[in-house]
Amino acid sequence: MSTLVCIASGKAIAVAAGLFTLSWTHSVEKIAWQESWMATPAGLVLRQARVKGSGAGMEPGEGARRMDGWWVWEPKMPPLPELVLAASGATVSGWTLCDAGGCRELGRIEGRPLVLRPCLAAHGGK
Repeated sequence: MSTLVCIASGKAIAVAAGLFTLSWTHSVEKIAWQESWMATPAGLVLRQARVKGSGAGMEPGEGARRMDGWWVWEPKMPPLPELVLAASGATVSGWTLCDAGGCRELGRIEGRPLVLRPCLAAHGGK
């Protein structure tokens, strides 16, 4: 059974997403960005990042290669206990979270930050 992802902003909800993709449009450059994540008991693991171009704060990572119009790379970083998405309402869009169950938009309207983390309680704390 894959680890679930909990999304918290006021009240928590769980989504059945062992593997999920976050995508958004960069607020300044207006260029698409995508990240593929895996929820594990150790934390959230960033498996791959993709960006359609480069610009302010959008430089492709080490080892990036061009694939189908995207810069694609595999970031080398340890699992994160949580991922905080600031919902300012000042950007051109929120984030889109996609998993095997479909896609949902998050953080389009200004409000509390959204926090994504593995739902360890759903697995007896393991």
